[in-house]
Amino acid sequence: MPTTLRCSAVLFDNDGVLVDSDASVVRAWSAWARAHGLDPDEVVPMVHGRKSRETVAILIPGDRQGAALADIDQREVDDARHVTPLPGALDLLASMPVGAWAIVTSATRPLGTARLTAAGLPTPAALVTADDVSAGKPHPEGYLAAATLLGVEPQHAAVVEDSGAGIRAARAAGVRWVVGVGERALDHHADVVVRDLRDVQWTGGALRITRVLSRGGVTPA
Repeated sequence: MPTTLRCSAVLFDNDGVLVDSDASVVRAWSAWARAHGLDPDEVVPMVHGRKSRETVAILIPGDRQGAALADIDQREVDDARHVTPLPGALDLLASMPVGAWAIVTSATRPLGTARLTAAGLPTPAALVTADDVSAGKPHPEGYLAAATLLGVEPQHAAVVEDSGAGIRAARAAGVRWVVGVGERALDHHADVVVRDLRDVQWTGGALRITRVLSRGGVTPA
């Protein structure tokens, strides 16, 4: 049975939800790790859902952090041309009015817009990036800012996320629904988890979920 999640707006994560940047992330961060004498197998799992400056702050001594951050930010922008849209993303966004959706990404603004452009997806006016917040996910600041940009209360919004940090940020922001996307979301207590956005439709005032991978106790409307 389809599940209907009533909401006034939808706040999307970008990477892993709208665009497939996994291979790009692995290439850029692996090359960066090797250049800075680090093990890519230890670095790459740290970066999903986290701002680059936060990862760099953990891994690089203070006097080298500025150069190291500029290095990874440039590597990711340079590789963004390889990013592709995830299934269902373009159709879902095209079905939604401009004021009904926003993107909240841990990427910088240049990187976030470069990935959207490469994937052929629209860049919304309501785009919250790492450059716009003082605290990244799992802090709720990004999702609260996006709700404000759209003029909606968080409890009237749904968040679509793939990472544990992002799902925790959505919960902390007090949104009404959290939709997880892909296997990465399965262990993080989303209300429902879908394979990809082909299983999600906008009906005007609600998300209609046509197929779920996992259900976190949500009661269909």
